[in-house]
Amino acid sequence: MRKLPDISCMVLHSYNVVMTQTSVLWAVLIALPLLSAQEPPVEGNPKSAVRVVVYEDLQCPDCTLYRKMLDEKLLPKYGNQVAFEHRDFPLPKHKWAKPAAIAARHFDREKPALGIEFRRWVMANQTQITPDNFEAKITEWAVGQGMEGAKLKSAMQNPGLAKLVDDEYEEGVARGIARTPTVLVNGEPFIETFTLEQISKGIDAALAAVSSAK
Repeated sequence: MRKLPDISCMVLHSYNVVMTQTSVLWAVLIALPLLSAQEPPVEGNPKSAVRVVVYEDLQCPDCTLYRKMLDEKLLPKYGNQVAFEHRDFPLPKHKWAKPAAIAARHFDREKPALGIEFRRWVMANQTQITPDNFEAKITEWAVGQGMEGAKLKSAMQNPGLAKLVDDEYEEGVARGIARTPTVLVNGEPFIETFTLEQISKGIDAALAAVSSAK
């Protein structure tokens, strides 16, 4: 009688093939060049060859944790050596994430440091912001920074700013990004929840690679 093939081995082989192909595809997507119609906000050393790029959602609690890590640990340690870039990835499930990204783009154009400070403020006040009070909250903040509330209101209706946010979101999708924060350390991904030790190890390795290439 003909011996039937071992089904479990066949399934395991198929699983391994799929996982290998998925890993290769992810590596290819992550390796795609970063494109942007507007220079992304950068903290740290903008001229550094080591770039830590975060795709973030301003309504995302995990992004707030990364922001805290960036302010308290990463910038003090690596600020002179590394460029920390911010890219918009407002998740559709979050009601005010995209409007917040549009507002941040407006402040970037007014003054880059103001855009960074707005992002920091939004994340620090996530729990106090709702879809109903979002406009009032950001207007109050803008006026407190010496900005015109009417100018912000007009900017929120600017299709050009909305397109910048949409284009960056689509860029992230094309790269295989689906969760926030997704942080790329010279292309190496750290997704959603990661420790300071993990990302510091990635940054140290990237700095060492750049140094040895000189």
